[in-house]
Amino acid sequence: MIAVPLIHGDLIAEHYEDSFHKGDARIDELRSKMTIIEDERYSKEYLDSDKRSIANAIQVFFKDGSSTQKVEVEYPIGHRRRRAEGIPVLEQKFLSNLRTRYPEAQCQAIYELCKDQTKLEQTSVNEFMQSLVIN
Repeated sequence: MIAVPLIHGDLIAEHYEDSFHKGDARIDELRSKMTIIEDERYSKEYLDSDKRSIANAIQVFFKDGSSTQKVEVEYPIGHRRRRAEGIPVLEQKFLSNLRTRYPEAQCQAIYELCKDQTKLEQTSVNEFMQSLVIN
C-alpha cells in the first residue's frame, strides 16, 4: 500500500492483485528498501469509536541524507468526517469503472440514471437490469 503508489502515483483495486505485483519487479525492490514504523497514536485513534481516524503519514529519506517533508492525513477522503469531499471522488470512480465494461453512451446513461435518485427509484427492476446489458 506504500510502494505501489510511490511507483505508479495511484492505488486502485487491481494493484491489490498478486498478478499485478508479479508483473512489476520494482515493487518488491522498493519494499526491500523501506522501513515501516507504526505510530501508536494512529492505531489507538483508529480503534476510538468517536474518531476512527484511519490516519497515515509518509516521509521519504534518501541515501544522501536528504528527505521529503512528512505528509500526514488524519481523515482520508471517504471517511465520515470528509464525506462531502468523497462523494465526487466516488462518483468519478463509479464512472471510471463503468467505462471498463460499457460503451461511452451506455456509461453515461447508467451514470445519469444512478445519480438521479427519483428517476432510479421509479425505474423497474427489469428496466434497470436491461440497462446493464452490454450493448
